[in-house]
Amino acid sequence: MADKKTAKTGGSVVTREDRLKAALKANMGRRKAQAKARAVRDDSRDSATDTTAAGNSKE
Repeated sequence: MADKKTAKTGGSVVTREDRLKAALKANMGRRKAQAKARAVRDDSRDSATDTTAAGNSKE
């Protein structure tokens, strides 16, 4: 079943597996970018709350 390739566009053969692989790679790239953006946002938010929380500690 994996060997079934039909050339519909004259020489350019793209199998289902190749399309899925490309879609997965694009999806992972988007997810990594989102995770990186969230990490940067959370780090900046934590830094801002750490400086304000340090003055309000009750020890």
